[in-house]
Amino acid sequence: MKIFIGCDHRGVNLKNEIKQRLKEDGIELIDTKLLNSPEDEYPDFAFEVGENVINNPNSLGILICGNGIGISIAANKVKGIRCARTLTVDDAFKSKNHNGANIIALSSEIDIDTTMQIIDVFITTKPATEERHLKRINKIINYENGEYNEL
Repeated sequence: MKIFIGCDHRGVNLKNEIKQRLKEDGIELIDTKLLNSPEDEYPDFAFEVGENVINNPNSLGILICGNGIGISIAANKVKGIRCARTLTVDDAFKSKNHNGANIIALSSEIDIDTTMQIIDVFITTKPATEERHLKRINKIINYENGEYNEL
């Protein structure tokens, strides 16, 4: 499985620590081609990671900005992306198993041990299989494709 990762300038230190730890675990991690600078902007990284996840079936994404909110909003503008801001292990599980998330957005202010627990749960959690969750995910997909008729 490929995992794409990107961050704005506020997430560089955390991203580098994540990359080191996931590399030690043998995870294929692909960083954005964009370079970080004090003037970089989170939407650029969100769009690149989102496009990479869409173009590589069965891949996942990790995004980091100051609080995880802005970068998750930007990532969700990429058609087919379901990005969830995750602050806890429970968020990581439910975002993937209940909501079909294919990218998580993290705050650069969360400590590395908690961050790695969140990432581990996100990577290892199985996608949704329960009908009630699949029905909701499909409604989102249908709406995104202009096929939602239940309003």
